[in-house]
Amino acid sequence: MIEQLLEITGGVAQATDDKIRRINGITRRSRMLALNATIEAHRVGALGRGFAVVADEVKSISQEISQLTGSLQSDLRGRLDDLSKCGAEMAARIREVQGERLSDLAHNTVEIIDRNLYERSCDVRWWATDAAVVEVAAAPDRPEARAEACRRLGVILDSYTVYLDLWVADRNGRVIANGRPDRYPGVIGSDVSNQPWFRDAMATAHGSDFAVVDIERSPRLGQSLVASYSTAIRADGETDGQPIGALGIFFDWQVQAQAVVDGVRLAPEDKARSRCLLLDSRHRIIAASDQTGVLSETFPLRRSGAAMGYYTDESGALVAFARTPGYETYRGLGWYGVIVQRP
Repeated sequence: MIEQLLEITGGVAQATDDKIRRINGITRRSRMLALNATIEAHRVGALGRGFAVVADEVKSISQEISQLTGSLQSDLRGRLDDLSKCGAEMAARIREVQGERLSDLAHNTVEIIDRNLYERSCDVRWWATDAAVVEVAAAPDRPEARAEACRRLGVILDSYTVYLDLWVADRNGRVIANGRPDRYPGVIGSDVSNQPWFRDAMATAHGSDFAVVDIERSPRLGQSLVASYSTAIRADGETDGQPIGALGIFFDWQVQAQAVVDGVRLAPEDKARSRCLLLDSRHRIIAASDQTGVLSETFPLRRSGAAMGYYTDESGALVAFARTPGYETYRGLGWYGVIVQRP
């Protein structure tokens, strides 16, 4: 609305200047005609006396019109300049308020993700102490232990629908159980010893520790986008026991993250011109309300060292951002919530 007011004000100022220039042009022509008439009246002598009077009157009227238009232009231009300045100040203040609001929404977006992923870090540490999981890691070649572990992981997945699958790997990195062998039949027996989630899990120092890998596509889970959390399975399920295997849990990132960026609380008219994003620490897009650029686009975020703020980019769009605050024992991965709003 303010932008429209400024546009109208600028249009009125331009139209006024154009009309005054035309009036000035007409008065100049009138004065020229009056001057020519005066000269002609003097040339013909007494016969042109009446014509000279009319010429003088036209000249006088032209001068009055010129003075009036000059005064009008000065007065109107001053008022329009004041109106334009006032509108610009209002627009700047509105943009400031909107920037602060969008920054708060960006912060809320990444905070929701942090709270969600904090729960994932708790899940993996808890389930790594499950009796069936500990037993199969201790005796990976026992068919009964493997069958029971698969059954137990399936029961967990029935209640925790935010996961694609749960895997148990032995100490050598061979998957010996998963919760959805029917949906993902190629998982059991696969070698994950070189995968970061397994290596980082086996390197944890204590049962209270966990590992997390940035968002990626998992070939063995149908190329789905996953957030992988893992920890070591320890002897006898004790937090200070020796690692005997690893538990990896694979969060269904695409569905859950899409719900978060789609759920940003913007007014309908603002939502239509806004793009809500989640970025990883490298500013790579890992979720987008328009579902474009995920894992393929790096966003040119300009934060100047600030954890939270906003700025206007080269296209005139308002860019608001907030860095992950972490939650409880989950410190976050340096991710950002970002909202880009076109003018």
